[in-house]
Amino acid sequence: MEKSSAAELPAVADTKPSFQVLQQGRQYFWCACGLSRRQPFCDGSHQGTGIEPVMYQAQHEGEEVLFCNCKKTKDGPHCDGAHNAIPGAYQLDDPDSSLNRQIPLRSFNAATSTVALDDGCYVFSTSRAERVQATGMSYCRVISKSQGAIYQSQFHVRAEGPTDFISFGDRHVVLFISAGCGTINIGGEPIKIASDCGVYVRPGEAFQLQPESRLEVFISACPAADEPTFSAEQTSLFDASYPERRVEVDAGKRNEMGSRYFQMLVDKTIGSDVATQFIGHIPESKAAPHRHLYEEALIVLRGEGMMWTQTGRAPVGADDVIFLPAKCTHSLQATSQTGMDVVGVIYPGDNPSINY
Repeated sequence: MEKSSAAELPAVADTKPSFQVLQQGRQYFWCACGLSRRQPFCDGSHQGTGIEPVMYQAQHEGEEVLFCNCKKTKDGPHCDGAHNAIPGAYQLDDPDSSLNRQIPLRSFNAATSTVALDDGCYVFSTSRAERVQATGMSYCRVISKSQGAIYQSQFHVRAEGPTDFISFGDRHVVLFISAGCGTINIGGEPIKIASDCGVYVRPGEAFQLQPESRLEVFISACPAADEPTFSAEQTSLFDASYPERRVEVDAGKRNEMGSRYFQMLVDKTIGSDVATQFIGHIPESKAAPHRHLYEEALIVLRGEGMMWTQTGRAPVGADDVIFLPAKCTHSLQATSQTGMDVVGVIYPGDNPSINY
């Protein structure tokens, strides 16, 4: 690697972060200048640049981290997704390549309402799933421990009348309203809701859905819960320490990832420091295969596409949900000319732009 001028530093060593498994108590010196030949670690090449390496001490044995290689992170030594803003860094893939043409379509399993892909990844069809009846609503279980999830569960609800109060105990609960309008009553606090908004329910709180028109709602509980608990009576109060609970789509808050973009909805800015919800748009394209360290659920809102893993693929459309275990190699393709809109829930994590 040639030495860069001071104006060019820090240098971009790579446009993807480096996945590392660390040893407890060991100190690691992350290269901040971008000149090291031992990326992502320092080899002394920073001398004379005025840029010093950053020391990181592993907190536990086997700690998994993504160390920044583009050197543009604001969270050094960790990746914060800044590499996606580098022109040309967000890679796309050709779905018609000779290799991709050999990847077969996987079959739908009517018994589970899923298409199983690699490494525990699956596509769930809410439109074809069997539903459980409850007061004012029906629901199906989309993601659960029995389906391979570790960190989160998800339920799809259709509410036509006032529901009982719903609780998931001492868990963070994240809702997305995909259709309809009405009110959500969180511990006695009424909040107006409508399609394309996210809602956050604090641990210990119970909530009731009160539709004005039929509500279609995706409810995620983190950590995972087997089933919701129902009560005809209000069983908790609203935690007024966190007054903001509804987040709406705002084009001014978009984050760019190449030709794709996303907006944060429920996140730590309103008190959800472990579960994160975002809404994103994918133009007609196929992302290059990549992985995340977090567990992710992707809800398809509009458009059609194809979910790819290493040895299988499955078509996806509106109201389908894609479950992605941590470190599963995958790629989502939008096939509609107008692209595809998706909502994601990640746990544990707070940044959907971090991939490797």
